[in-house]
Amino acid sequence: MIERPVTAKDRIILALDVDNLKEAENLVKDLKDYVGYFKVGLPLIVNYGFEAFRLLEEHGAKCYYDCKFHDIPHTVQKACISLVKNNVNFFNVHIQGGSKMTSAVVRASRAAAKSMGIEPPTILGVTLLSSFGQKTLTTELCVDKNIEDFVLQLAKVAKDTGLDGVVASAEEAKRIRKEIGEDFIILCPATRPTWSSVNDQVRVDTPRDAIMAGVDFMVVGRPITTADDPIGAANLIIDEIETAMEDKKVLC
Repeated sequence: MIERPVTAKDRIILALDVDNLKEAENLVKDLKDYVGYFKVGLPLIVNYGFEAFRLLEEHGAKCYYDCKFHDIPHTVQKACISLVKNNVNFFNVHIQGGSKMTSAVVRASRAAAKSMGIEPPTILGVTLLSSFGQKTLTTELCVDKNIEDFVLQLAKVAKDTGLDGVVASAEEAKRIRKEIGEDFIILCPATRPTWSSVNDQVRVDTPRDAIMAGVDFMVVGRPITTADDPIGAANLIIDEIETAMEDKKVLC
């Protein structure tokens, strides 16, 4: 498993949501000392496949693969085995794929790691996309629960089936942390400092919100990657996290 974050920098996962490998490389070179991980998602994978992972390896940067696998158990477990064999040790799957799928993923990924003599991967469960609000959940997915209850139920499925943690908003993280405990990774997928816009996200949180709610990792993208001074923007977010961490110590 990956190490739990200690410093403010370690908690930041920078989203490489670009479709050009050179642009991704420039971001990695410039920011690898200011963030803990780089998130690889669909834009890079569709265009470059495993080259995106090799790029991070070459620069000594750590990867979080935001694959969001959601398919029948056999298909997803085969895909996850391939990730493990390619040294991708931090990724996610959709909990809404069901307990059979998540259980199969955990078993197969751990078995693959054991056969290779390496540490098992850290696998998170995606609860509900940050672009979803209550209206979408109710009217389109026909789920007769409020978002917090729905996400908590999915988090319990994740825990019961062996996943290492979940992807959820800070607001939802409060109940997850309270009911599931400290030994469970929570990653906030849509973190926006107070000085940035929310873009196409609906359920967003500030770095302070995330820390106070007990979140371990937070994904930050455009507030850093599109800033005139990306390093300066990253440092502002690090300062905000450090302040929140100190305040939380006082409150506890």
